[in-house]
Amino acid sequence: MAALKELTHIVQYEVEDYAKGTTFGGETYPISDTERQSYTVIIVPNPPRQYKSGIVVAARIVNDKVIIDEDVTDRPLWRELVRAGIPREQIVLSYAGEKLPE
Repeated sequence: MAALKELTHIVQYEVEDYAKGTTFGGETYPISDTERQSYTVIIVPNPPRQYKSGIVVAARIVNDKVIIDEDVTDRPLWRELVRAGIPREQIVLSYAGEKLPE
């Protein structure tokens, strides 16, 4: 249980870090659903809107795996998670076509 708590803490912290600072053309907001272990950052463009709101990064935890469903950054979330101590083998890049192990 402690390992899952630590994993959850790392994933939430690293995802929410993408909502810090200023972003060109919009405001970023973290959305964390700790009950479902789902963590997302969205961007809402400043007026006048030149593009739609969208997802910057989205990750969730399934069992002991971190599933990254979206990442449109130039600072890949999986690298930040590895730097924070999560083994790459425990991370699934679903946005890049990687599948969960059966």
